[in-house]
Amino acid sequence: MAQLEQFTTPVDAVVSRMRALDAALPARDGVAVFNRVYLAVTQAVDRRIDTGSFPDARAATTLDVRFAERYLTAVEPPGEDRRPPACWRPLLQFRRHPGVRPLQFALAGINAHIGHDLALAVVDACRTLGCAPAELEDEFDRVGDLLVSLEERIREDLMPGPDLLQIADPLTHLLASWSLERARDATWAAARALWALRELPDVAVEFTDRLDAAVGFAGRMLLTPLPD
Repeated sequence: MAQLEQFTTPVDAVVSRMRALDAALPARDGVAVFNRVYLAVTQAVDRRIDTGSFPDARAATTLDVRFAERYLTAVEPPGEDRRPPACWRPLLQFRRHPGVRPLQFALAGINAHIGHDLALAVVDACRTLGCAPAELEDEFDRVGDLLVSLEERIREDLMPGPDLLQIADPLTHLLASWSLERARDATWAAARALWALRELPDVAVEFTDRLDAAVGFAGRMLLTPLPD
């Protein structure tokens, strides 16, 4: 009897690329730290799509894949003619710095991916699906809920114990300086603005560059080396 061919979905393809990164990178590498938790959440999205948790599976898949592809394109080895977006450069620069803690690497990855990549992924998905951002708001919110679980997982796995994380610890102040909820709200506004600017490409490019730079600046602050 002939073996049945395994069906590979677009989400399977990005999961495979994340697994390859995980296998190739040292465990303490800053990109590897973020990649491990993002891989787990992407697999959770895939399971929820398969079980019908998203009313529009095609829209959810498209948004999820466009979102992941922007991260993977940024952190996979670049070609000679390509530079990573400014939002990812701090993590790539400091990924092996001994004074940066794993929790900082993870939060810097979330900052870059949500603050910059998600807004552009919404626009990418809208172009693919032929719809406006308002028609993807439900999928955006559901993916956003999963990203909240990503942050919670990061904090559970990487947060120092209560005896180590004292109010005077500089990490405490860094954690208080960034909010996932605020980042999600800003990202949705940025996605809508970019969609409205699609007939003004020069303005859209300037807006995207400024968004990229601002998110990169926040990422650089999150990666401030800290004393042990």
